[in-house]
Amino acid sequence: MALVCAISNEVPETPVISPVSGSVFEKRLIEKYISDNGNKDPINGDTLTLEMLVEIKAPPFVKAKPPTATSIPAILKSLQDEWDAVMLHSFTLRQQLQTARQELSHALYQHDAACRVIARLTKEVTAAREALATLKPQQPVYITGAAPPSSFNEPSAQSANIEVIGINQEVQMKLQETAQVLTTERKKKGKLIPEDLRTVEQIANFKVISSHAGLHSASTPGITCLDIHDKLIVTGGNDKCVTVFNRDTEEIIATLKGHSKKIVSVACHPKEDIVLSGSADSTVRVWHYPTQATLKVIQAHDDQITGLSLHATGDYILSSSRDRSWAFSDLHTGQILAKVSPEDSHPLTSAKFHPDGLIFATGTSNADVKIWDLKEQINVADFPGHTAAVTAMSFSENGYYLATAAEDYTVRLWDLRKLKNFKTLTVEDKWTGGNDSIVDLSFDQSGTYLAFIGNDLRVYNSRTWVQVAVFAEHTAIGTGVRFGPSASCIVSSSMDRTVKIYGA
Repeated sequence: MALVCAISNEVPETPVISPVSGSVFEKRLIEKYISDNGNKDPINGDTLTLEMLVEIKAPPFVKAKPPTATSIPAILKSLQDEWDAVMLHSFTLRQQLQTARQELSHALYQHDAACRVIARLTKEVTAAREALATLKPQQPVYITGAAPPSSFNEPSAQSANIEVIGINQEVQMKLQETAQVLTTERKKKGKLIPEDLRTVEQIANFKVISSHAGLHSASTPGITCLDIHDKLIVTGGNDKCVTVFNRDTEEIIATLKGHSKKIVSVACHPKEDIVLSGSADSTVRVWHYPTQATLKVIQAHDDQITGLSLHATGDYILSSSRDRSWAFSDLHTGQILAKVSPEDSHPLTSAKFHPDGLIFATGTSNADVKIWDLKEQINVADFPGHTAAVTAMSFSENGYYLATAAEDYTVRLWDLRKLKNFKTLTVEDKWTGGNDSIVDLSFDQSGTYLAFIGNDLRVYNSRTWVQVAVFAEHTAIGTGVRFGPSASCIVSSSMDRTVKIYGA
């Protein structure tokens, strides 16, 4: 069996063996390696000197004689030296490759372990923040000399923790100045209709141009509320989450988690990266959706939130609740500036700011529609007419009309100047089943069209009050409807977990 050099993989002319590693080498190659790299064995790196090498007595290896024409010894010696250098370099490269592979494998293992630890810590931090945000103050306020209430007492302990600081002069001036600016702008616009506003014929020919079904969890199905601003669609669901969706890129930007019960109402801030949500857990949350962080948790009520409206300044929130009260709060500080709960009131079911922001409307479970003066916090007008609970309301952009929907299958239009009902739109009692009422309604930004949704979606011309279109694309009751800019599209949500966009 022929011996092979461990460095050159060739049969050695003068074989020697290393007692350190037991490998066979060509004598001239190992001597050159030792002289260049110090007294080290090339295989295992242990100490190896020239004196330690042991020559092997092997049959002489006969090489083919060189051609007789090759008679220049210097050329042969140069070629031999070059060959030796190439073999040594190749051997070194193989060793370095093996070492690099081992180091890379170890680094990849460490990187994978670090990613796992980061993911686990991120999840724990998110869970801790959500738990911290849902904490509510539980320390009751007792009257001096009175016995502490039992653990099964009425929910008055939470009410005692609600601090109302009042609407000061600075806030009132801000509200008044904003209203004056908006009123002036509205008068300048007059009765002009936007040039790019979609016509009645165009809206009548609207079709479903996109449908999105994966915005909320399938385990607790149902989208309960909707709001839009430009390209953003904000939805709340029975899964206790708020979803921010970009309808241009068709991507979910944020899924906001923190509420402990279903979402009842949502609102999108027109100027800041903020989303508002009201929940059945009696809280209103202010979210910064790019970071999915909770900025404020406003606890102004003792029962389910039923209505949410953003003031024209963009700094204040109106909320209504089944605890029979409405509250006016600062969304940046979380302070409750006003809270009113009339003695003869019934559970509130909806609330909406007037476009100017100095008055607002509320609806109750007893079919009451009331107009309130925000600065004085008093009821200035009542609109009787509905025979069942009010479900939704919307002011026209011209500031003159208020539309209200109720469980009596009617939409009533009110003239705020004459304080009377001037038009009633009735939906038949057997409205695609007859078990559901009108859930939401909305004017477009020009006040030209009014849409309302329940078992189907209907659009009316607010100039003639003639029905423009009917859309019955949802497979369950609709829960929200909004117009896009210049009525270029209509967006609706439903308990069938879908958001549908209608357009040309």
